[in-house]
Amino acid sequence: MGLLFARIFFLVTALLVLCVLLPCHAKLSTKFYAKKCPNLESIVRAVMAPAVAAEPRMGASIIRLFFHDCFVNGCDASILLDDTPTFTGEKNAGANANSVRGYEVIDTIKTRVEAACKATVSCADIVALAARDAVNLLSGPTWKVPLGRKDSRTASQSAANANLPGPGSSAASLVAAFAAKGLSARAMTALSGAHTVGWVRCLFFRGRIYGEPNINATFAAARQRTCPQTGGDGNLAPFDDQTPDTFDNAYYTNLVAQRGLMHSDQELFNGGSQDGLVRKYSGNAKIFAGDFAKAMVKMGGLLPAAGTPTEVRLNCRMPN
Repeated sequence: MGLLFARIFFLVTALLVLCVLLPCHAKLSTKFYAKKCPNLESIVRAVMAPAVAAEPRMGASIIRLFFHDCFVNGCDASILLDDTPTFTGEKNAGANANSVRGYEVIDTIKTRVEAACKATVSCADIVALAARDAVNLLSGPTWKVPLGRKDSRTASQSAANANLPGPGSSAASLVAAFAAKGLSARAMTALSGAHTVGWVRCLFFRGRIYGEPNINATFAAARQRTCPQTGGDGNLAPFDDQTPDTFDNAYYTNLVAQRGLMHSDQELFNGGSQDGLVRKYSGNAKIFAGDFAKAMVKMGGLLPAAGTPTEVRLNCRMPN
């Protein structure tokens, strides 16, 4: 009995040492804060609801913030970090600069969460919950969010530039990029449906509306009115000009009608492997909503690599 106890003690001690040297990722759980911060979800919702009501576009921005966080070294809130003397962060990466928004909303949520549950809830978990609420507040589905993420102590602009798909991506490159994260082609097509809300800069769709043949002529002409061939890079247009502030399946209806705004959007319906799924989503909003929720949970499970220094940040913009 004494020998058995000694072996168990040794194994437990070894595991604890490893968790100090190489941070251990506990399994995410929807009940992670049930005792430590029971009002967390209501606090997040209380900030998100007026923010989205005041500016529906902010809902789309928070969804995008979550995606751009998770796709770079896992869902670790690294995108929220400001640059420091020791690293250049992700905020000014090509896909994020003058594009990703919502940092102030996350700051507000974090301040209220800290007041209720000091040094307990990670910024990464706040972003995950805020993204779920953003979808739902725009009339989209809801789901239970597994929690228990930790915040990275560093960020990498080069990693963001290397990992975030661009507006000119082909269908094959999108499938490959998502597969590299353990996400299926179906999940990629479902998650792309987040473009049923939000606005995009002229810079990112100019090439499509002036130079691509697989585009509805009336749609292209309408977009050209606010996106000239030269200048106006920052001029905005909605991804979905039918119901721009409603999270529905209109994105896919638009693709079938060759009204995808960016090249990477229309690639999902252009004679390739995802055509059938796009048609299915365009005709069945319920299937899309279910697949989208599942894909968001799957993507939200992407965690930093073992050995990544993590913590629960007190200020989402800087390491403790």
